[in-house]
Amino acid sequence: MRKLLLASLLTVLAANVPAADVLTQKTVSLELARDLAQAAVGACRERGYQVTAVVVNRAGDTQALLRDSLASRYTMQIAREKAEAVILSGVNSSDFRKSRGDIRMEMNHVKGILVLDGGVAIQAGGSFIGALGVSGAPGGDKDEQCALAALDKLRERLEFAE
Repeated sequence: MRKLLLASLLTVLAANVPAADVLTQKTVSLELARDLAQAAVGACRERGYQVTAVVVNRAGDTQALLRDSLASRYTMQIAREKAEAVILSGVNSSDFRKSRGDIRMEMNHVKGILVLDGGVAIQAGGSFIGALGVSGAPGGDKDEQCALAALDKLRERLEFAE
């Protein structure tokens, strides 16, 4: 009975707390975006692939773009649109593709979105701060491996971000 009374009281108090008029959000910095893009391109280069890596902030604005010397110019658009799919869904583009096969084809007709493997969410200190898209390797699974390698390389900075 005491637990029920306490739970009821907390519910009433929480309902009476006014919502904030101004919100604070975390987002990816220029330096972190640059380093993630460089790490992704470097990881793919080690595997023999010429790629583009694009980092977008949580609003979907490009924060960093790095195209390796021999990567096709079209990889810039594809990498960005993979990152945008992550912004839309909040999960890695491969997870979105697998879980939402029912709407995948329709989503690929949304301007600026490509539901293909190779886009990964950037989490820092428990907050979603942006996305990293990679394009140019022979297969989206390989693009994703390079993106994940970049996150892994900078894992300590991401985990201990404030």
